[in-house]
Amino acid sequence: MSMTTGTDESRRLIERYWAAMNTNDFRAAAGLFHDDYLLEWPQSGERIRGRDNFAAVNENYPAAGRWVFTVHRLVADGGEVASEVTVTDGAVTARVITFSSVRDGLIVHQTEYWPDPYEPSPARAAWVEGIETD
Repeated sequence: MSMTTGTDESRRLIERYWAAMNTNDFRAAAGLFHDDYLLEWPQSGERIRGRDNFAAVNENYPAAGRWVFTVHRLVADGGEVASEVTVTDGAVTARVITFSSVRDGLIVHQTEYWPDPYEPSPARAAWVEGIETD
C-alpha cells in the first residue's frame, strides 16, 4: 500500500537528496530512492532504472573535478517537488530543472531537463535586459 507524502516531508527529502549529491557520494543519494526508482532525461531520450544504475551513471560520468550542486529553488506540493539547481565540475556549468515524485517517503520518479545555454536573439534587444547566471 502506498502512503501519501506531505509537502514538508517531500521538501526535506529532496533537500537531503541534493545535499547527498553535493557530497559526490552517489550511492548515498541513491539510498533515498524507492525500489521502483526511475529517472528520465527527455532531451537525450534516456531512462535510468534503479539505484545501482543511477549511481553507476554518475560515478562514471567524465568530470574535470568534484561536482558542486547549488539549489536555487525548491517548490513542493504534496509528493511532487520541482528543483532548480546549478551543477558544475569547475569546467562545465549547467542548470538543471528536476521534477521529483515522492512515494512512501522515498523518491520514486524524476524527470530532469538539462537545457543548453544560448545567445539571446538580437531581435528582442529593444525589450529585454541581460541577466547573470551561475
